[in-house]
Amino acid sequence: MATLLDPQQSYTFSKIFDLRPELDLLVNELGYALRRVPLALPVYAGELDRLENLTQRLEEILPYVNLANEATRREVLISPIVMEVVHYTQAQLRIEYPVKVSNQLQGYIDYLLRTQSHLIVIEAKQEDMTNGFTQLAMEMIALDQWSEVPDQPEIVGAVTTGNLWQFGRLNRSSKVIEQGLNSYRVIEDLEQLMRVLIYCLRGR
Repeated sequence: MATLLDPQQSYTFSKIFDLRPELDLLVNELGYALRRVPLALPVYAGELDRLENLTQRLEEILPYVNLANEATRREVLISPIVMEVVHYTQAQLRIEYPVKVSNQLQGYIDYLLRTQSHLIVIEAKQEDMTNGFTQLAMEMIALDQWSEVPDQPEIVGAVTTGNLWQFGRLNRSSKVIEQGLNSYRVIEDLEQLMRVLIYCLRGR
């Protein structure tokens, strides 16, 4: 039976993005299942005392920035949001963090945020959310098998263009990856996005 990944070859997360495989077939090959569902992730209920300031900063700078390339989107849109999440959660932040589980599950994770009991991953992509989620799914599978991950029942990840965020969730016991059909826009859904990210790392 033909396989999507040659067992004799070495792959990175970004190389799998370039292959553009069918996601359901790819995760099945690795022993996981895929469900595409409206993903109602829990949200942080506490006060976000710096949200208004973050919103104002983004609104002020966006009219003067060309967001045509991925590096600019990371600097202007993604990094400020990630930094605010770190403020509220005191999570350890790793950028371009190397992970290797096997020759098929290895590469660099754009943003890895970790508290004592929770970990999430954020993958930045310029425009291709579909194959960006494929790369994110591979990163979540790698983290599921990685010995350094906290003992958490689920791994949550997000793929983002900066303007748009889409979440995924991997149930570690059932080996099911849920791909959220819903998405969050910056700036319109910024508060909801922040509350999801914060909850993933610290709970209520």
